[in-house]
Amino acid sequence: MAYRFLHTADIHLDSPLRTLALRNPELSELIGLATRRAFTRVVDLCLEEQVDALILAGDLYDGDQTSMKTARFLAEQVRRLHEAGIRTFIIRGNHDALSKITTELVMPDTVKVFGATAEAVAIDRDAGHFPVAIHGLSFAKSHAPQSLLGHYASPVADAVNIGIMHTSLGGSEKHDLYAPCSVGDLQQSGFRYWALGHIHKRSVVENAGSVIVMPGMPQGRDINEDGPKSASLVTIMDDRSVIVEERPTNVAQFERLLVDVSDASDWKALVTQVSMRLERLHSTVAAEHLVARVQLYGQSELAWRLRRDLDLLRTDIETRGSFIGNVWIDKVQTSCTAPSEGASFASGALAELTAIINEDVLYSEGYQQELASIADELRGQLPAEARHIFGAGEEGLRDTLASFAGDGSASVIAQLRGGQGE
Repeated sequence: MAYRFLHTADIHLDSPLRTLALRNPELSELIGLATRRAFTRVVDLCLEEQVDALILAGDLYDGDQTSMKTARFLAEQVRRLHEAGIRTFIIRGNHDALSKITTELVMPDTVKVFGATAEAVAIDRDAGHFPVAIHGLSFAKSHAPQSLLGHYASPVADAVNIGIMHTSLGGSEKHDLYAPCSVGDLQQSGFRYWALGHIHKRSVVENAGSVIVMPGMPQGRDINEDGPKSASLVTIMDDRSVIVEERPTNVAQFERLLVDVSDASDWKALVTQVSMRLERLHSTVAAEHLVARVQLYGQSELAWRLRRDLDLLRTDIETRGSFIGNVWIDKVQTSCTAPSEGASFASGALAELTAIINEDVLYSEGYQQELASIADELRGQLPAEARHIFGAGEEGLRDTLASFAGDGSASVIAQLRGGQGE
């Protein structure tokens, strides 16, 4: 008889909002509760599919979480699985290594929380069914700079061995190095399935001997975790072949929307164009809610006004989104440039000031040093996993700062220009 389980990771229950763009209180509430609702959907899937087990491969919480509300919520969801006879296997990752909930919350006997010493749990199955062994190991501390693979027990002979590990594998651009190991090492371990966690982007690697799955996360928390989110429904057939199915779980889906507004003749036409694109995007998203970051580009006579009145544009687009239904705006940005400005702007004090800023100030040594100093100070205040927003490496940092400086100077000029040319 087949063995079936749902595999997920990086739920980050009750994670603090990570984006400064969530100014809308209703949107803040929606995203603030989304991780819980996504986890409820995971449990619903387990019950609907009548799986044998739920595997949680780390970062169930988001740090030293001590909220009793979180504890009560988790206890209720685990109770639902327990009453249905579904087992739960949990390892702690880097974010929840220090959480007191997992260690202090009294769990039913159908829940196995692996400790800092690797264990293998043999699954009781009826006679004639292939044996299953589930291996797990939790982070003892919030950092694990060395591979943990060598700490796992050898595969149980004649059984289907399933390993649960929280790992950065060979590294990922947006994730620090945790318990690094290679796909090749996992493939040679003798385990039939590796249930991984830590990297928030889904990936599946299969060969004849093993299946290695990084399920991603069930719910994104900001625009840097955009796109559809899901859990993995896994079926191990009687012949020990493995079938992995992706099942959507996210309540709200973050998406980036690029809109070329070069053809928009006036403000109303521009808002209408963006609204139509939002409605089209919403129709392609499986999640209940769409949270969009709108980026406008192209040459437009409205370029200066867009920079000056971006807050007003956001209000107009948010209103259109409410008409569509369940469409929210994370942020509106513009990189639009103005066509040749004409004689009224080709000369004069403002034109001269623009030339000074763009040709002299932005590239002066003093300005560059001050910009880098501000960036270093801000980066030092960010959590480790968010520091990539300033770019990867020295060249990436320079490009990011140059982009910020260019956008800032254009906004200043737009404000100074006022109503000219509208």
